[in-house]
Amino acid sequence: MSLLKSIPLRILFFLVCALLIVVLKSNGAGSRSQTRKERTPASDRAQSENTSNVVRLSAEAKPTASAGLKSPDNAVFDAAVISNTQLRNSLEWNFGGKLQRGWNLYTLLIGDLIGANLGGTPEEFASQLSLWQRKTGIEPTGVLDRDTWSQMIGVFQSRRMNGRTYPTPNDLVTIPVTDCYDPTRPEALRSAERQTFVAYKRMVGAAAADSTVGLRVGPDGQLDPDEKFLKVVSAFRSREHQELLRKQSPNSGRAGLAVNSPHFTGRALDLYVGGEPVSTKDDNRAIQTQTAAYRWLVKNAARFGFRPYFYEPWHWEYVGTSTAQ
Repeated sequence: MSLLKSIPLRILFFLVCALLIVVLKSNGAGSRSQTRKERTPASDRAQSENTSNVVRLSAEAKPTASAGLKSPDNAVFDAAVISNTQLRNSLEWNFGGKLQRGWNLYTLLIGDLIGANLGGTPEEFASQLSLWQRKTGIEPTGVLDRDTWSQMIGVFQSRRMNGRTYPTPNDLVTIPVTDCYDPTRPEALRSAERQTFVAYKRMVGAAAADSTVGLRVGPDGQLDPDEKFLKVVSAFRSREHQELLRKQSPNSGRAGLAVNSPHFTGRALDLYVGGEPVSTKDDNRAIQTQTAAYRWLVKNAARFGFRPYFYEPWHWEYVGTSTAQ
């Protein structure tokens, strides 16, 4: 106490103030340190949770994207591909008094009708088919079922020649034997309607000039005499000759030899496209529909006025270029 009395009052005041400042600073630092210790973990947890949520959402989103989820339309086409794969060989339908199976033999004609590329995928085929179905008032499933196939047959048949006008002798010309599949065919069976034969020669000339068909060509640019493809197997057939053929093939059925044949007009040509010239057996027609000559006809014959009889790959009818196109 005597010591404090000996210290001047002014110095003692400064010492007390300094001591108070030291104490206050020490308490403030401790408080701030404690605040940091309490708040930092909470902040870190919040940030960690946010980061975790981002990672979790990303992890959930990536499988969805990588799995390539498809639109409902694509999903329908996937199902259509499966159905078409089965139906192309198993679909049952009747034609010419006979039970038929599948539409595989008519794939080229179908593709030409609906605008499907020959080398396209099954999904693209189903997609193009659905567009055609929509245009024709059919439910656009992309499945070539019985109703759709029946509608297609109706279109194919409607494109053939109308009427069965019997030609006069002046309407017919004699087909040179060099244009015939059978070089021994008698002259009486080598007639065709005049405009039809002119159009045929133009068409065959174009096919001969197309190297992708692989036809043997003579110096004149026409088919070589030894070439068989696209030569005329049969053209004009009189009613009497048609009846004779029917008697010779009693089991051919209405699809094989028509009672009211378009050959009566002289505007129907049977052309050689491979295999047995005019056999309707499925295995024979399967050969014919795969030849380069037949493929070329499906793609190009309309330019020259010819339309096919869908059931017989060799049978083509002249309807005129304006009608055919």
